[in-house]
Amino acid sequence: MKADSMLREVKVEDAVGLVLAHDLTQIIPGEFKGRLFRKGHQISEEDIPALLSIGKEHIYVLELAEGYLHEDEAALRLASAVRGANTERTEPHEGKVTLKSAIHGLAKIDKAFVDQVNGIGRIVMSTIRTNTVVKPGQPLAGTRVIPLVIEEEPVARVERLAAQRRSGQASDAGGLEPENGGPADAAGKSAAPSGASTASPEEAPAAAAGLVAVKPFRSLRAGLITTGSEVFKGRIRDKFGPVVRAKVEALGSKIIDQRFTPDDMDAIVTEIRHFLGLGADLILVTGGMSVDPDDRTPGAISRAGARIVSYGTPMLPGSMLMMAYIGSVPVMGLPGCVMHDPYTSFDVLLPRICAGEEIFREDITEMGYGGLLGC
Repeated sequence: MKADSMLREVKVEDAVGLVLAHDLTQIIPGEFKGRLFRKGHQISEEDIPALLSIGKEHIYVLELAEGYLHEDEAALRLASAVRGANTERTEPHEGKVTLKSAIHGLAKIDKAFVDQVNGIGRIVMSTIRTNTVVKPGQPLAGTRVIPLVIEEEPVARVERLAAQRRSGQASDAGGLEPENGGPADAAGKSAAPSGASTASPEEAPAAAAGLVAVKPFRSLRAGLITTGSEVFKGRIRDKFGPVVRAKVEALGSKIIDQRFTPDDMDAIVTEIRHFLGLGADLILVTGGMSVDPDDRTPGAISRAGARIVSYGTPMLPGSMLMMAYIGSVPVMGLPGCVMHDPYTSFDVLLPRICAGEEIFREDITEMGYGGLLGC
């Protein structure tokens, strides 16, 4: 059934209780031009004088057939199906509903699910990239349908798929069963966001699956070790410290101390153990990350007892970064590009660490696609 067949022209006085089929604009010369009533508005007795004042004696109203949804209701249901922790939902505007971040944190978007939804047809789910740092009020996702009126079934299908994802029925690759003969998508990794959800109780399961959610940052106590005999002996000024401190503090954490060492492996190991003794949540070692003979940082991190996740990342700039752990404490060896390039592999991994996520080898491997940003 086409939307046109659900439109009916009626006199304004006879339209009370009916639903407006399109936006109506009011123009007051020199003062105002804008929407007086939005489509989907249910007309009341009080609306009649305003409608007559803009020259509307007849209007189109929408009478939905059974099994059909207006675009506003469809967009609301799509947004509710995917809404997760620490998000806010707008009211429909021009057929679109937006999910926004309620906090400063790390956006978690289930890409595989979004791809599957957009493969259904006539449904739009547009999002930012997962693991993006977001501020309060920043848009995360927009939902809408293409026609003014759509069958309820495609929207209900999205709701069913979202429920499967939330319940963990599709936690492994290929776990989402295709419907109507469509291809199954590989399930992506989903991280359970922490922190109190602003979602309503019926939407709380979505927060657990993180279809569209935001993880809050933890306040970490980070130790900073700056290596290099040229800095240690005062030949040049340290430029790593201010840059790294600013990046750490921007995510709500703090540098508890900065220590300087020459290009000496034993000295670097001593400082790493110093910060472990202080109970640091994160240890950052700057400089000395290349293959030159005097660059001792990778060996020192290893000698300190670290489990090396990766020495090197497939991202430019930032390919020489080291990611390691001593127990549960992340230890990062930072290359020189962190000093002068605005966005490096450090900027990719630090927000995830501050959100409480552990970095695995596969996370490093995935940084190569889209990782050519400079150099």
